[in-house]
Amino acid sequence: MRPRLPALGTIAAAAVVLALLPFQLSGYHQALAAQVGIYFVAILGLNILTGYSGQISIGHGAFMAIGGYTTAIMSRDHHTNLILTMLMAFGVCFVFGLLVGLPALRLSGVYLALATFALAVSVPQLPLKFSKFLGGSNGIQSHTVVSHQRLYATAWAAAALLFVLAWLILRGRTGRAFRAIRDSEVAASSSGVTLPVYKTLAFGISAAFAGVAGSLYVMATNGFAQPNEFGVILSLQILVGAAVAGLGSLWGVLVGALFIGLLPTVSKDVPLVGSAHGQDVVFGLIVVLVMLLLPTGFAGFLARGARARIRPQPGRAS
Repeated sequence: MRPRLPALGTIAAAAVVLALLPFQLSGYHQALAAQVGIYFVAILGLNILTGYSGQISIGHGAFMAIGGYTTAIMSRDHHTNLILTMLMAFGVCFVFGLLVGLPALRLSGVYLALATFALAVSVPQLPLKFSKFLGGSNGIQSHTVVSHQRLYATAWAAAALLFVLAWLILRGRTGRAFRAIRDSEVAASSSGVTLPVYKTLAFGISAAFAGVAGSLYVMATNGFAQPNEFGVILSLQILVGAAVAGLGSLWGVLVGALFIGLLPTVSKDVPLVGSAHGQDVVFGLIVVLVMLLLPTGFAGFLARGARARIRPQPGRAS
């Protein structure tokens, strides 16, 4: 129990800071902080799939689109409470994740990445195909618009609940099965892990988290769901955030969310002479720099620091 006390203390301190923070922020900065919470949920879900079960995905923006449109449609057509639509998005995306995970059982590595990339490209095109129901390129306006403070509270409450849920899943039998599959499918299978069940389950859980993030994403855009909001760039941003956070660990997720949530705002203020897309150039350069300095992400950096502290010093008894 004693080794866990620092981690529990860190979580408690972070919870207090997040609870008090909105009262010190303007409406704009509350919305910005809420966006970080949304990315936190999305990266958390991707980390379960890629970091813990070893299945690469570049299609999480597609699951966010499904969750976002679930919220927008239920709010517009049935005036459903937005919190309830988040639960519905969780369930709908869990089912879609299972359906995607079944054919993905035959794929791995770059082939799985390409298949999920195709998902990220195709799903945002569906509203254009079914424009009568999904609004086409004009999108869907939900019935309710939330304030910045309520958005912040909802986003971080969802992030906290899903973090606890992820921790409970990963510390138990399911988490051990995920890690065994990631390390060696042959060894996992010989140890009694049912590969199809757990690999598909990882997709379902990850997609469900992304669905909640998509639901929150629609709330952050004044209740407006539009295909362009869920393009391939969103999927790539989430993947970058997961890499910065450190795959296979929950402790760096907040840093990854801060990175992709705040970096675009910071990079647009950096002057870059001779470029019409200075923000994109700066964003890319910073991503490359961070990956060079932290090749295993922020969680890997923390792990190296912890090992350095407990390593016996020269000339000192071990």
